[in-house]
Amino acid sequence: MTDLTALARANKGRWEKMRFVRGNEFSTVARRLVASKARYLPVSSQTGVPWFIIAVIHEREAGQDWAASLAQGDPWDRRSVHVPKGRGPFANWREAAVDALVNCAPYAARWKDWSAGGALTLLEQYNGLGYSARGLPSPYLWSGTDQYVRGKYVRDGVFDANAIDQQLGCAGLIRAMMQLDPTIAFTGGRVIPPPDPPQPEPPSTPPPRSALAAFLCAIQRLFKRR
Repeated sequence: MTDLTALARANKGRWEKMRFVRGNEFSTVARRLVASKARYLPVSSQTGVPWFIIAVIHEREAGQDWAASLAQGDPWDRRSVHVPKGRGPFANWREAAVDALVNCAPYAARWKDWSAGGALTLLEQYNGLGYSARGLPSPYLWSGTDQYVRGKYVRDGVFDANAIDQQLGCAGLIRAMMQLDPTIAFTGGRVIPPPDPPQPEPPSTPPPRSALAAFLCAIQRLFKRR
């Protein structure tokens, strides 16, 4: 069984070292995902899953096709035939997305660790832990970056050491989205906006003199005149 704590540490380290290999491609897709933020936010509010996590799952599973389910890319208006099988039909994309996050493994709506390592580990579980079991970085996360070279499950249970994942990985997509939307941030359990810029301090003014101080100054001026 995979040690998820150790996997989170490994993914955090890869995130910190990661560099783009297909940077222009990441930028193009990231712009499209960020432009749809308003459609992901209601699902985020209903499930507790950060909207940008939902967006990259949608991209990996369905190429951001709004007619396809977040769970596995099958059409949401009929029963799914790929794992998870038998979901739906649903009334709309949002209803299908909530079902995928709440009722389907890895049950993202129950996940609490939205730090860099934690969020990436949730995403890796979404695709399966077969790569981790082999000691390999998952292309679901790292494809298109320097953390991934080759190796891919070409279908369920079948691993090809020479196959190269052509999709962009979630980690690179999130990094590119962060460059476009500064409110996207990993944290312990929630997504926080950047702090407000510091406000300039008001110009200093001398404190008002008390009535006693004013009286003493008047006495001093009186004696000086004498």
